[in-house]
Amino acid sequence: MRNETRRIVRAAFVAALYVLFVVLPPFSSFAYGPVQIRVAEALTVLPYLFPETVWGLTLGCFFANLLGGLGFFDFFFGTLCTFCAAWWTSRVSRPLLAPLPPVLINGFGVALYLSYLFKVPYLVTAFYILLGEAVACFGLGYMLLVFLERRGFRKE
Repeated sequence: MRNETRRIVRAAFVAALYVLFVVLPPFSSFAYGPVQIRVAEALTVLPYLFPETVWGLTLGCFFANLLGGLGFFDFFFGTLCTFCAAWWTSRVSRPLLAPLPPVLINGFGVALYLSYLFKVPYLVTAFYILLGEAVACFGLGYMLLVFLERRGFRKE
């Protein structure tokens, strides 16, 4: 029972952190649009160590996108992309690969609807989303993963 409670709390904590790192200033100023760096995306590596955070990330992304003002496309498709990326991350075999699913899925998936909403060419949008995801996931997220592993957390 204690382990299950810990997993639920961990998922809820990640959901809250995701929302905060997207909607609070100064993060909100560069978390939305066709050129973005979502600092919260650094958390998308966590399912590598903690599979229960797939649901926390999904919920956090849903609320962050709901508050973002881009409407249905963002809170539905953006959340779906985050869920798929988090699920895939929970399945990778090595920590260095953990940032790859969010970079690829969000880079190409989110760019589909953002290019439509902002009337920016898809390839330009995909380039900037991929770049922002790489900064957040490989730059910050991978460092977070290394930190957690050095503190004794291991893949289940």
